[in-house]
Parts: sequence; structure tokens; C-alpha cells
Amino acid sequence: MRNSTLVRSILSVFCDVRARRHCLLVLLLSVTSVPAIAHHSFPAEFDKSRRGEISGKIVEVWYKNPHARYRLEVESSDGSVDVWDVQTSSLISLRRAGWTAETLKVGELVRIWGDLGHNDTKKLFMRGVEKSDGSEVLSGGAIRDANERNRVTDGPENIYTYAQVNPDHPFDISGPWSNFHKFRLTVDDLEPKPTPFSAEGKRVFDATESWQDDVLRCMPLGLPRIFGSPYPMDIVDAGSHYVVLHVQNNTPRRIWMDGRKAASDLPPSSMGFSTGHWEGDVLVVETTHLSPGTLDGSLLPMSGRDTRVVERWELGSDPLSMDRTLTIFDSYYTKPLVRQRGSIRSDSIEVIEPAPCDPDGHYRDLLETNRIEEHFRQ
Repeated sequence: MRNSTLVRSILSVFCDVRARRHCLLVLLLSVTSVPAIAHHSFPAEFDKSRRGEISGKIVEVWYKNPHARYRLEVESSDGSVDVWDVQTSSLISLRRAGWTAETLKVGELVRIWGDLGHNDTKKLFMRGVEKSDGSEVLSGGAIRDANERNRVTDGPENIYTYAQVNPDHPFDISGPWSNFHKFRLTVDDLEPKPTPFSAEGKRVFDATESWQDDVLRCMPLGLPRIFGSPYPMDIVDAGSHYVVLHVQNNTPRRIWMDGRKAASDLPPSSMGFSTGHWEGDVLVVETTHLSPGTLDGSLLPMSGRDTRVVERWELGSDPLSMDRTLTIFDSYYTKPLVRQRGSIRSDSIEVIEPAPCDPDGHYRDLLETNRIEEHFRQ
């Protein structure tokens, strides 16, 4: 069932004819794509269970990655004026939704609704906006329900691959892949639950605050967080290795397939050192030499020095899809942690260089919350 047909069917069941315009808006908000918030610690700043709306004048616009932001002057009932910080999606997600830097401008009067900030902070994660001319715009992109997202719709007659350079590889996985297949938010998605912390891991986790997430200041997402990204990846078979280019943050990765070992003096990095081999229709990838970091948006810590990550990319019978499983071995945890995702071929994949990430908004936040000195003293 295509999206338009799906929405019409839902409307006919749940919505009165006279109220369908507003009912459609609610339905759109409820199924709006999640990747808009995948890039930063959304749960640490916003409460998805608390919705609200504000009306006022836009006084500042930052149309930059990691997410576009707006400042809104909102008049209170007593006549005083509050300034609200309105955050929205990454520029990749906004582009997919038809949103541009000109969609909302300084001086414009708007009504905005979305998820409220924790602790009654004057923050809102935008889910939609009504402009002064009465038009409504949603910030999250196209309608996607779980069934449509996880269904492979392309046929085997479509050619997606570039070239198989190494004849020893049993399958040609080159070309673009959509990672929105079987996506879930990369926050608290690791199994098992509850998280099996070691004593040191729990100490590090408890000592970390949301504003200390390095991703907010445009540091690389790195492994294993980027494994959970919904944005496309582009694979090139370079013979001795695969080159994987993740659209998110324009991040390159090399998976060495020629049996080489890491140099004894190889420094750690955000993507580490990856080697791979085929086991039937499964590509097995092992990564070491990772920098210390975090495993997800809830900031589960990663030691880096002794972290080992094993991925299994299992091709479907098509092979237009693959199931990807990532297992993390780290001294901060008493058991391995597991993350699962999927990838599919698609004609609608757009592999383009994203706009660069600008940490300006994060440093403004630190300045306004009197944390800027603490940050630089870390």
C-alpha cells in the first residue's frame, strides 16, 4: 500500500469528514520520520511525552547542521517577553521535506508546536509550524510507517552496483544503500536491558551530562553510533578493501579485506581500524583502535582503549536488502551489547555531500547556561 493510500484509509476510519484537515495534521505528526532527531541527544533535552505550542516573532535563524534552530520572542500574559529556543531537524532531513533556509525568516510571525524541553526550560523541538499566511509546514519529512519502511519494493532487474573489483568477493555490495530500513532511534537501543554496567562503566556514565556529548560540538559521530544512522551509505569495492562513505557528516570508512593487520603504532580514531571477510552470504567486520566516546544518544560510555566491535552484514536472498548486527565488547560492560539495523537498495537514495556541521549553537547554549568555562577546563 502506498503512503497516500494508507493515509486515506486511516482518515476514512478515524476522522470525521469535516475535521479531516486537522486530523490529517495530527496523523502526519504522529508518523513523521524519526531520523530528524537521530543526530543528537534528543531525550536529554526534550520530553517527547509533553507537547506544547508557542506563538511569536522569529528574531534569529541558524540554518546549519547539526540542526537548524530558531529564536522566538513570545509575549506572556503579563506583557513580558520570553525568548524561546526552537530546534528542528538536520539539514538533510529538512531538504527531504522540501524545507530551505527561506522557509522561515527573521521577523515572521508564527505558531510552532512540538516537544517541550525538560525542567520547564524555554525550549521546543519543532514538529510543525503555522505561518502568518495560515499555511502549515511540517519539519520531519515524508510520511513513513513501519511496514512501508521495512518492505523491500525494488525488483532484481534494477541495477544499483558500481563494479566488483575483487573477484574473490562472493557478492557485489557496491553502490548506495538506504539505512532507514528497520531504523530505530539510536538512544537506549542496545540490548540487553538493563544495561550491564561494570562498576567503572557506571561511574563514568553517572558523571556524564548531556551537554558533554561531543557530537553537539561537531566532533565525529564515529563507530558504533554511526552504525545506527538512518542516512544512506555508499560502498565502493576498491579491491583490497571496501570504502564506505556515510552521508551523515560525510564520514569515510575503510574495511580491509586483504588480511592485513593494524600497525603497532596506529593511533585510535573515531572509525577505528576495520578488517573484514566473507562467511557465505555474511560480511563479518571487526573494528579495533577506537577513540573513547559514547555508544548512543543517551551517552553510554565507550572506553576506546579495549573496545572491540564486530558487525555481521547478512544479505537477503534478493540481494536487495541486508540485516546488520553490531556487537560491542567493552570493559565498561559485563556483557556484550548488541545493536540491530537494516539496509535496502532504493531508487530514491540521494548521496550528496551534506552541509558542514557548525558548533556555534552549542557554544551559545554553553554561554547562556554559564557552562562555557567548565567546558574549556575539562
